[in-house]
Amino acid sequence: MRRCRPAQRTALLALGIAVALTGCGKGASRSAVSSEGPARRLAPVLAPGAVSVATRNTTRLGGGSTAADAAAIARTVYPGLTASSRPGAAVVVDEHDWAGALSGSVLAGAPTDAPILYASGQTLPDVSSETLAALHPSGLAALGGAQVIEIGTSAAVPAGLLVHTVGTGEPAVTAAAVESLLVAADGGAQPRKVIVVAANAPRALQMPAAGLAAVSGAPILFVTRARVPPPTSTVLSGLHNPSIYVIGAAQVGGRTLDELRHFGHVAVVSSGASESASPAGNAIAVSRFTDGSFGWGVKEPGHGLAFANAGRPLDGPAAAPLSASGDYAPLLLLEAPAPLPAPLVSYLSDLQPAAPPSGPVRGFYNHGWLIGGEAAIAAVTQAEIDSLLEISPRRQSSEEAAVSQSE
Repeated sequence: MRRCRPAQRTALLALGIAVALTGCGKGASRSAVSSEGPARRLAPVLAPGAVSVATRNTTRLGGGSTAADAAAIARTVYPGLTASSRPGAAVVVDEHDWAGALSGSVLAGAPTDAPILYASGQTLPDVSSETLAALHPSGLAALGGAQVIEIGTSAAVPAGLLVHTVGTGEPAVTAAAVESLLVAADGGAQPRKVIVVAANAPRALQMPAAGLAAVSGAPILFVTRARVPPPTSTVLSGLHNPSIYVIGAAQVGGRTLDELRHFGHVAVVSSGASESASPAGNAIAVSRFTDGSFGWGVKEPGHGLAFANAGRPLDGPAAAPLSASGDYAPLLLLEAPAPLPAPLVSYLSDLQPAAPPSGPVRGFYNHGWLIGGEAAIAAVTQAEIDSLLEISPRRQSSEEAAVSQSE
């Protein structure tokens, strides 16, 4: 759980506002001293016309495109102003390669600490290019000093940045290649946990896997209802009895679940059936899940939460850095800009903190990251989320007041 004083929370929101406004035409780009000495002028974060609004308990990041959303998130998590605020690398993935984006989400966490930026085919949008230059990744020694990891694209990056390319193919091939890179980046250490999704499942049901992979370091692998594909089978065999966590078991199917059990212990994170069949319900199931040290287990107040629109699946991988750092936010999903889905209202009500007898300043706080502009999450929805995250005032009983006075 996260306990935070109002002053700390205000500082956090101020950072979000400052990052957002650099691309909103509100003033000149800022300059700062980099870890290398000379001042560098920071590139704008958002596409022109993007709007970012912070409320008491929420910060909106992004604009009208997934490339802008990813850039805003990357710059918020990694301002790039000091050595410690630069990422090790950045992932650039073709926005048309869903499997590359989803499986690449694991790289947002340790040891690579690589936020995701989007290319459009072989073209790198200005907002992605400017963000890469501003992040100025420090490079990954285990990957020969690579500062950019390209998945499914060979788009030209800013001059001077060293690129490592991941080979891609069908979803299972791409995911296996990312897992291999993760092992190399971690000095050969093999993961003991993996996340499995069905390649043919609705993308909205796969989205929460991105943040879970980033926070846990468990790579995402793909299966089908018919079988465990050979690239996935090869990875699982090489991991020697790993823990296998399945998101959307209904889409994976009983036959493939049985096959997975030959490779290791299988646990169902979300069934993708009944109450978790909807994108909102499935994301809540992933947020609630815990198995020992694996999973968020978010069932009480005091957490960061990320909100995205299920109709914008690429925002799931883009938001992965918010799950792997800061307030470690699981991804929750809306199914339209407004209103909030009923299961999400109920879940947020369960998480709403109440002020302790000593007063709200000593309470637990929730914070929400909203991804995208108002076409993704309406302003009225942001206001509703803000209210549901707000710590509830608590009136002292006469007994508590007497105790307080005696102290």
